[in-house]
Amino acid sequence: MTLTTDLFVRMCREEWRLHEELFGSRRFAALPVVVFLLVLGGFELLAATGTDFGAVVAGLHGLVFFLGLQVGTIGLVGRDALRDVLGDVTLLVFSARTLPVSWNRLLAVFLVKDLCYYTAYFVTPLSLALVPSALGAGVAVPRILLLWLTLVGAFGLGTAASLTLAGVATRSKPLVIVLVAAVVVAIFAGRVDVVAYTPYALYAEPSSLAAARGFAPAIVLAVVGPLLFRPVEGRAQRTSPERFTRLRGLLRDDSGLTTRPLLDVARSSGSVWKVLFSMGVLFAVTALLLRQIVAATGLQPSPGIAFGTLLGLGAFTTYSWVTQFDASAEYLRYPVSMATVFAGKRRAYLLLSVPAGLVYLVLAVVWYDPLSLAVGAVVLPLVAVYVFGVTAFVAGLSPTELLFDTARFVAFGAALAALAVPLLVAALVYPVAPTATLVGSLAVAALGAVIGLALTTRAGPRWERRLRS
Repeated sequence: MTLTTDLFVRMCREEWRLHEELFGSRRFAALPVVVFLLVLGGFELLAATGTDFGAVVAGLHGLVFFLGLQVGTIGLVGRDALRDVLGDVTLLVFSARTLPVSWNRLLAVFLVKDLCYYTAYFVTPLSLALVPSALGAGVAVPRILLLWLTLVGAFGLGTAASLTLAGVATRSKPLVIVLVAAVVVAIFAGRVDVVAYTPYALYAEPSSLAAARGFAPAIVLAVVGPLLFRPVEGRAQRTSPERFTRLRGLLRDDSGLTTRPLLDVARSSGSVWKVLFSMGVLFAVTALLLRQIVAATGLQPSPGIAFGTLLGLGAFTTYSWVTQFDASAEYLRYPVSMATVFAGKRRAYLLLSVPAGLVYLVLAVVWYDPLSLAVGAVVLPLVAVYVFGVTAFVAGLSPTELLFDTARFVAFGAALAALAVPLLVAALVYPVAPTATLVGSLAVAALGAVIGLALTTRAGPRWERRLRS
């Protein structure tokens, strides 16, 4: 067995043991089954409503690509967060100093491991759930197999692109924003057929040219990303008392529970730039999906409702970052209630996520009517408040466990879908009844915010009881 193969096998084993220790082997192993059942129900519902199968496939490629982007942000989260979450543990991907292997090879093997791992745990269950709808739409079995391949490719493209941008960020953070902005401009300008350079192009129009052109960017980025990435040496960072006091005074944060997470994010790998980057990725994916919907159906969805909803949902990553250095038990040592802790976290979360989302709404004015985007400026913070409340209630200060704890994943996904589905449907049917849809969307988003506030209020006592018991 070669060294690279041995590293791959050991990384896969490490991944399983890590999640088995966190969640238990049965709950972790049940996750693909739960994903399959949930997605199967969603696809059957779409088929029952007469949604075009081609539109479903296009949207699924976009969602899988976005999942890959999120997974690839391991480079932005950094070793500092993993150390705080896992304690005194060194993962193989961070073992270049102690193993006779280069950092670039370790990162490349890690990328392949993640591709295989998430293909088995997420992409394959998604593909299997689509089979009944595909057969019902008259899709041949070979084409269904091709669909699985292009979905894997879309995930790989997202992961490789995200890791490449993370590599660029280790050399020049402003350049990341420039590159993301360039992609967004290319999408909206329409001068470059961006979809033709994605694996989806192979499914849409199978040919050797589509295969080469669609998979080439993923392969190139998978090679370039590890080469660009420059590991940042871990070093202790301290915040001067003057800086902390100045920011706390500016925010009128007597307890310091808002100031602390803001400074934690600023000092972590990627700093506050990663919030803007994460929102930018979601903005670009949403823009691409809107263009595909217009091309496939001729409908003109409401960009304000669509951007506001999806950017608000994307604020979940910001929640992860404002809680990434927290251990719930530490707050039991201080004369402060968990309700106060969550209130401080919520304020920091909103100060980071909402302005970042609004930046992209302002940018969208270049391509969309400002009045049609205005509703997004209202929907975005309301949805963000709902996301915070649901996450705080379901996951507490450990949101990263949601992905792999089956029970929490189901509860969290159902709660988000309860708000997201009506708003996204409203965005699609907006041309049919603009006024009613607009009023209904604002009412749903406002109701979601009220529920989010109520859940946040309940989250503090709930987790405090669990900690003390």
